[in-house]
Amino acid sequence: MAEPDIDRIWELMSSISFCMLTNWDGARLHSRPMKAMVRREENAVYFFTDVRAHKDDEIVRFPQVCIGFADPGSQKYVSLSGSAEVLRDKSKLRELWAAPAKAWWGSPDDPNVRLIKITPDEAECWDAPGNLISGLRIALSIMAGRPPNHAGEHQKARLRGRS
Repeated sequence: MAEPDIDRIWELMSSISFCMLTNWDGARLHSRPMKAMVRREENAVYFFTDVRAHKDDEIVRFPQVCIGFADPGSQKYVSLSGSAEVLRDKSKLRELWAAPAKAWWGSPDDPNVRLIKITPDEAECWDAPGNLISGLRIALSIMAGRPPNHAGEHQKARLRGRS
């Protein structure tokens, strides 16, 4: 297997930006859509959250999470697992502050706003050439009576300690 293209994994996460954040509460898995702020130079993915939300307490107790990015129109997907922590870092809040957050909290000084920081351990990505080409390859494989020989790139990479 070829060396994983870690740059491509970070690029896909940045370009897709919305993902499903999945965490464990001790009894069940919970997923919710979140806007990711991908910071490769920090080996981190950030999300705004509210201290009044249950996910913050759950993350403190069970920090292992998974986030899934999907762009089905382009056949691009990333699954990332890692450790999450809840932060009240005012300088980081100000640095990441954007219009969507303002709609929820007004300002980074709101006492209820927090950041979830995910430090990735591993990532997996699927990077196909798009729906048209993928569809053609599938159609040709059906006519030939065998599975497609190449539906796109699939890579796994350890990200802990790498940037």
